[in-house]
Amino acid sequence: MNRFVQKGKDFLYRYEMDPDQYDIEEGSLLFLDEMERGLRGEPSSLMMLPTFLAGEGDIPFNEPVIVLDAGGTNFRVASVSITEKGEPLINNFKKFPMPGTSGHPVHREDFFDAIAEYIKDVIDTSSKIGFCFSYPTEMLENGDGKLITFTKEVKAPEVEGSVIGQNLLAAFKRAGYRGKKKIVILNDTTAALLAGQIGHEGKEFDTYMGFILGTGLNCSYVEKTNAIDKIKDSSFREAHQIINIESGKFARFKDGIIDREFTASTDKPEESKFEKKISGAYQGPLALAVLKRAATDNLLSKSTALYIQSLNSLETKTMDGFLHAPYNPLNSLAKICSADDRVVMYTLLDRLIERAAKLTAASLAAAVLKTERGTNPARPVCIAADGTTFFRTKGLKFRTEYYLKHFLEEKYNVYTEFTTREDAPLIGAAVAALEQS
Repeated sequence: MNRFVQKGKDFLYRYEMDPDQYDIEEGSLLFLDEMERGLRGEPSSLMMLPTFLAGEGDIPFNEPVIVLDAGGTNFRVASVSITEKGEPLINNFKKFPMPGTSGHPVHREDFFDAIAEYIKDVIDTSSKIGFCFSYPTEMLENGDGKLITFTKEVKAPEVEGSVIGQNLLAAFKRAGYRGKKKIVILNDTTAALLAGQIGHEGKEFDTYMGFILGTGLNCSYVEKTNAIDKIKDSSFREAHQIINIESGKFARFKDGIIDREFTASTDKPEESKFEKKISGAYQGPLALAVLKRAATDNLLSKSTALYIQSLNSLETKTMDGFLHAPYNPLNSLAKICSADDRVVMYTLLDRLIERAAKLTAASLAAAVLKTERGTNPARPVCIAADGTTFFRTKGLKFRTEYYLKHFLEEKYNVYTEFTTREDAPLIGAAVAALEQS
């Protein structure tokens, strides 16, 4: 083995950060245990939020519905219908700034009035609205949702604790809109799951999961309603419903020494520990923490070490760009490396991604096993995936699929297949609104 590769591996091993120090089976069992605790309402790092969406209703074809997607910086509006072949038709698409992202806090009525203004051109398209609202939200049995907190730098504190659909209907009234509207609230992971259910002509899946790995991380799956002990008194009578796991909050994967130092430096050290190991918001900053320690430990030449120590931040796209093209003179990491530094740095960053793939596979394996489905290879579990980090980070998708396939098939004879669909939040929101007909 190249001695500089070995040097990088030995360093990661010393700081308990090497992928070889993580076991998929152990990780999946820990994740599964936290899932079950969350479903029982016991203390757990996984919220296991019921959605009260069965995800099993018949979809009326060629019926337009209004769809809304509140993302990190953009708010998208469209009308969507589904053809007999399961293909979505997206019309009247428009994109606006997400209310509360201008840098100044907005009041509650102003927040919802802005949304009402955004949809004025499609308000008469349908009486049904599917609203993909990608922030921590307590879903209600009537299809509405109560915002727990905003993330992604949205400044609208008065909206927190508000019932989303109810307040939006009040904004419609203030705007003078006529006609009764039914609003269904869901998050982006649930939307990915629902979007994954359509458009598979000639294929069948045993069940569906939604998986997002972008700026953040999350997963959803279909659970038996009678297995959700914490809602035993619910009036929801469907046999199954989608569970929003809130996977990024998982806290029982082993922390390496540099993980602990890095999470301690973040705004909320005890939150989202899993997400801080792998998601797009944290890959670059964690990589910088690793490189700074490598510089301190003399793994890099003096000039490269001085440059690394001078950095206040490292963007994930810069780290990933180095992995994609380690000799690119336009990449700030590549251009400062000696030949030996390049091997060491590549090894460190590449193995961080390897570890991310292993941990991602462990979390997905737990959710797949919890479904108790997928034993027929002709009808696998469909994992409907979305998120630029998963698809673009060098090697992450391929390795995640590899680890998941080999673990589930060899140990449990359970089969999975990843799918993806463009505009999944809009399509999933449409499916949710149509299934509630």
